[in-house]
This record gives sequence, C-alpha cells and structure tokens, in this order.
Amino acid sequence: MTIVEAPELDVPEGFERSDRGPFSSYNGPLFHKQAADGRVHGFRVLKRHCNGHGILHGGMMMAFMDGVLAHAVWEKVGGSILTLRMNSDFVAIGRPNDWVEGRSWVTKMAKSVVYVRGELTVGERQIMSANGVFKVMRRRTRRG
Repeated sequence: MTIVEAPELDVPEGFERSDRGPFSSYNGPLFHKQAADGRVHGFRVLKRHCNGHGILHGGMMMAFMDGVLAHAVWEKVGGSILTLRMNSDFVAIGRPNDWVEGRSWVTKMAKSVVYVRGELTVGERQIMSANGVFKVMRRRTRRG
C-alpha cells in the first residue's frame, strides 16, 4: 500500500483547509465543512500520524479530538476557552490513508464551564469517543 504524503491530498468534497494555529498546522493538514447539524472536521491519515505499528497514533487522535470538542464550545460561547479535562475511549483503529471525521455537541453549559462530547469516525465506523470540560475565559479588568 502506498501511503499518501503529498500536499495534494484526496479530500472529500465540501471540505476546506482549517487554520487552527501552529500546533495543528504542523500536525495537519486539517479540514472542515459546515453541515446541517454543525461543523464536521476531518483529516487524511498520513504516515507521520501513525505509531510504530503503522496505525493511527492515539496522541494524534486525542489532539485532533481536543480541537473538535473545542470548536463546538467556541461556537456557543464566542470567546476564549481552555480545555480543563478530556476523557477519551479508543474504540477502533485508524489506518494510513483513512479519512477521519470528527463531530461534537455541547451537552451542558454553566456560568464558567461547558461540557461537550464528540466522536471520531472512519466512514460509518466509530474509532474514538470523548467527553470534555472547557473553562470559559473572561476578560479581566486591570485595577489600579
């Protein structure tokens, strides 16, 4: 099997490249599209995303999921947020050349924290689920 590593990736129709900052750009490329039920995030599994066994690295899945969860929270609060906790379950493996998609939903909002859940899939097959808690950052006014 030839593992795609070229900039001209096979990206499903409707997805456009995401710019999430230096860390995600280095570990990408990452993509997104708007769907009727919210934003869908995606990436093509490249060789650099794999572990020593030649399958999608759990750390890559977790980093991608953190961004997927954060986006759902950011859409609700419209401001700065920080990840407080993320619990994840690895359900199945991803392989080189797989197209991975991520979706997330806010489940509860409090004054300063937001709860969210999400999943990663390859086709119809779930490969990861996660729950997260995010802190809503408020602007502080300077005193004095």
